[in-house]
Amino acid sequence: MIYAQQPSNFSPRFTIVSCFVEYNGTILLLHRQDNKPESNTWGVPAGKAEPQENLSDAIIRELQEETGITLVEPPSYITKLFVSYPTYEFIYHIFHLSLPNLPKILINPKEHKEYRWISPLDALDGTIPLIGELDNCIRYVYFDNTTEETEIA
Repeated sequence: MIYAQQPSNFSPRFTIVSCFVEYNGTILLLHRQDNKPESNTWGVPAGKAEPQENLSDAIIRELQEETGITLVEPPSYITKLFVSYPTYEFIYHIFHLSLPNLPKILINPKEHKEYRWISPLDALDGTIPLIGELDNCIRYVYFDNTTEETEIA
């Protein structure tokens, strides 16, 4: 489950930073390696923030490590969400980066198999398996970002 407001008794194990990298109406998705958690699924560039690392530094580092995109300034901050899986919980920060030119993507083959540029709507059509809760994050960011409801999905 994913929430816009922190649920009671929420106990996060870690903090994740993620980024919707957008070019010409499409978003960048990365295909996870078979040996990774939630293997063979597609997700946006994301990763754990290191202890004591601020969110801006974390997302700049993750984008560089996972895509080869080098930034000096952090992308735009969108929101903070709360994710609850059956065995653990975490805080999920979402950033957004709109690119004027198609960048060269350099994926880390230890983490990802390939990448794809796809429209947010096409990402939701069920053709490709998305990492847990990404479908709800795409809906939240691109189609219905109200925070009136505590539970997003």
